[in-house]
Amino acid sequence: MSPTGRRGEVTERRMRPGPHGWIVLALVVVATLSGCHSKGTDRTLPTPAQVKAHYQYKGRMDVKLNGNVAEIEVAQPVDQLRRGGTLWAKVGPYIFLFTDDTEQLFEDFPGLAGVRVITYLRGGGEIARAMLTRSELNDLTWKRALNIAGHARAEGTQDPKRIQDLVDWGEDHTQFKYNPRYVPR
Repeated sequence: MSPTGRRGEVTERRMRPGPHGWIVLALVVVATLSGCHSKGTDRTLPTPAQVKAHYQYKGRMDVKLNGNVAEIEVAQPVDQLRRGGTLWAKVGPYIFLFTDDTEQLFEDFPGLAGVRVITYLRGGGEIARAMLTRSELNDLTWKRALNIAGHARAEGTQDPKRIQDLVDWGEDHTQFKYNPRYVPR
């Protein structure tokens, strides 16, 4: 039958869902309504105490949140700078950034956009800073970062090339700044 009927008259034709149509319609409505009531993306941020608790560091560490970035300040021993000079001045932030601790911090707190580590001398000024953003590393590059940092921590004193490898990796994957007093240009 055509929509115009027998004599060219317009007729109203209603489509009524069959038994399967009702089920599909009900599923669409439920899915739509449940989407409207979802909580959205988790933007949980850590407290400074929670950030500090993630790191296995026995020295002095000051932590604060600057927006959705955790800022960690760590005193670097002056004897490291005397022994290692520019290279050790550069590596300070990367020793803390490329750790299981930082990776876990990002996993535990989805609202955290980045971690910035600032090294300084007690009684002196800032030495270096570097910020790692959440999206910079994926699963594979995190493994590589942890490997490079592990070698630097374990073998860096005997083999400075390991420290340089970590500095190079850090400079490729962070936003960094060095104090020209300790790292001349």
